Amino acid sequence: MSDLATLQVHGTIGVLRIHNPPVNALSPGVVQGIKNAVDQFEADRTLQALVVHAEGRTFVAGGDIAEFSKPGFEAKTYNSTLARIESLDRPVIAALHGTVLGGGLELAMACHYRIAAEGTRLGLPEVLLGILPGSLGTQRLPRLVGVRLALDMILSGKPIDAAKALESGLVDALVEPAGNDRLLERALAYAQELLAAGKGTRRTRDRTPAMEGIEPDFFDKALTEAKTKKAAYPAPQRIVRCVEAAATLPFEEGEAVEATLFEECRVSPQSVAMRHLFFAERAAGKIPGVPTDFTVRPMRKVGVLGAGTMGGGIAMNFANAGIPVTIVETNSEALERGLGIVRKNYEASAAKGKLRPDDPAKRMALLTGSLNIEDLADCDLVIEAVFENMDIKKQVAKQLGDVCKPGAIIASNTSTLDVNILAQASGRPADFLGTHFFSPANVMRLLEIVRGDATAPDVLGTVVKLARTIGKVPVVSGVCYGFIGNRMLEPYLRESEFLMMEGATPAQIDAAIQSLGLPMGPCRMLDLAGLDVAAKVVIERGKAGGLPDDPSYRAVVQKMMEVGRFGQKTGAGYYRYDGRTPVPDPEVERICVALAEQHGIARRNSSDISDEEIIERCVYPLINEGVKILEEGIAYRPGDIDLVWVNGYGFPDFRGGPMHMADAIGLQKIAARLDHYGAERDDRHDYWSRAGLLTEMITGGRSFADWPFK
Repeated sequence: MSDLATLQVHGTIGVLRIHNPPVNALSPGVVQGIKNAVDQFEADRTLQALVVHAEGRTFVAGGDIAEFSKPGFEAKTYNSTLARIESLDRPVIAALHGTVLGGGLELAMACHYRIAAEGTRLGLPEVLLGILPGSLGTQRLPRLVGVRLALDMILSGKPIDAAKALESGLVDALVEPAGNDRLLERALAYAQELLAAGKGTRRTRDRTPAMEGIEPDFFDKALTEAKTKKAAYPAPQRIVRCVEAAATLPFEEGEAVEATLFEECRVSPQSVAMRHLFFAERAAGKIPGVPTDFTVRPMRKVGVLGAGTMGGGIAMNFANAGIPVTIVETNSEALERGLGIVRKNYEASAAKGKLRPDDPAKRMALLTGSLNIEDLADCDLVIEAVFENMDIKKQVAKQLGDVCKPGAIIASNTSTLDVNILAQASGRPADFLGTHFFSPANVMRLLEIVRGDATAPDVLGTVVKLARTIGKVPVVSGVCYGFIGNRMLEPYLRESEFLMMEGATPAQIDAAIQSLGLPMGPCRMLDLAGLDVAAKVVIERGKAGGLPDDPSYRAVVQKMMEVGRFGQKTGAGYYRYDGRTPVPDPEVERICVALAEQHGIARRNSSDISDEEIIERCVYPLINEGVKILEEGIAYRPGDIDLVWVNGYGFPDFRGGPMHMADAIGLQKIAARLDHYGAERDDRHDYWSRAGLLTEMITGGRSFADWPFK
């Protein structure tokens, strides 16, 4: 294991070489190797300086996160080794490239000097896992870049580029990115320059954090903001306290504060949930039946059929990644309108500083509009983004099957329709799959990739890989109504409508759901998406014979469309809108009262419907549907389902997704409440029947964390 980090000798300079591909993560073997190399350097008095250098495409990109969840985890070995590096009596230079993150940056900050290749990115992203830097990052970073920038970097988790790192004092010199060997040569030369100039050690711990522009109430304000805006998360408030300790206490006392608060974060259920999502995202790329050595199909050019809201947003993803896109529409007015919206989106991002001034023009230059479907003939991937109607999409699939070149991948951006039917309509089912982008498609991270029965493994693997290239979180789903996310959404929406007909108000339902940490409840969500759109999905499902024999099923949303209450866009839906502000509307109650009478649903006072009942009736059937999806093999892992809901539906990451949350609630409790509501409500339509797998898990004493079951 020690060969993961070794000491090499270059004349009078020692090189601590780290080699743990692919990202040089700080596994126990790497940490032990670093410790051994430091031992050797200390013992060899012929060496005048030490260079810390990592092989491969990046410097150390962070710790081994799996270690955080192991019993008895502690960072003492690594932290004490960093202290020894910092205390060495000869200069230590870190040679940085690629990404220098988390424990990697903490290693670099323990060195006396830092040089970086241009393009290097440096940061402390631990907050994104519900923890704080645990190897003195909160103490050393303020001493190098000042309190304000350090707090911003640690609270946001966002890395800074090499130029900003040089400007702030985090690194001492930049070198041109001419390969790792060149970086090592430059680091060795830099070490010789320091020695020739008589420069010795320069310990970060001995510096005083810069407090320029820091008001007396700076930390009080920062703590209040963390409590207000990030109250559900364990790390932000503790990060403020750690940085305050760095600014006001001796290093040793600040070190003790960090160690205590790090451990509080590490064992918190929120951090456990967020680390679960981290590993779920890694696992989601491992697809049964797709070999690791498959040949990726080339992606030189992409086509998008449809320049509407979804089509334009989809095209932006590829342009953002530097991939040329041909967008085809049926008429010039729709095409110009769609391209105009894309241009405005880019210009708005540039105005906010999110893009460089010349980026909008560069990205628009990658987009080519056309009114001729034949212009998609040279594309490697074509995604149709036309209206969500089976007949229309079947016609389009056939056209694309005729037009696309051999080997091209054909995809349907559908949220509910049967991908197998569309694949057969194309005449090329092996090249066909579903790509369910979430709106707005250029912003939302989730991409549900729907694997048809005949989808070729290399087609699926190529699109999963491409999804990561365009910054998406890919999750593969099998074919069923609504795939993973929308299928689980259906019982959630069903119960929200039954609750409204029984007497609960939209505001009451939304408030109960939002208490879990979701940004909005079902009523506000549908008002934003469009009640007409939601109703048409129900109607289309009914035409396909997919609705239960229950005239009260989703009756509210269909009535809303019938009376022209389409949601925010028409100023009235489940709420009335004052601009974008939802306002309770008595008309909604009148509609629900009439529907309840029509369908024989008993009304109750809204005060008799508790938040607990709302949560149980909306969320527990959603979880139960997720278990059925696992049982049927539609999703490969519980973590895949959690990724869908966190990245596509706003489920709070600090709860880890619905399946992770189910473990926290207790599967026995969920099953008992499903049984309770089934008995209470005379479940003629099988709304409350437990998934068979749920009963099996309870009997076997298993949880979703135990997946896959042996």
